Amino acid sequence: TMLNKIADFYDDEVDAAVGALTSLLEPMLMIFLGVIIGGLVIAMYLPIFKLAGVVGG
Repeated sequence: TMLNKIADFYDDEVDAAVGALTSLLEPMLMIFLGVIIGGLVIAMYLPIFKLAGVVGG
């Protein structure tokens, strides 16, 4: 029927839109997580380096 054809058309359109959004979102999410993890690593190691500098003179 006509409604089934329209439903199939919009189903394909939504699948294409979700695929495009996912392919855009994945790299952004990876960059965001990298920045967060890098910030945590720097926040952990910076006091150790400062302490080593103070102790070393």
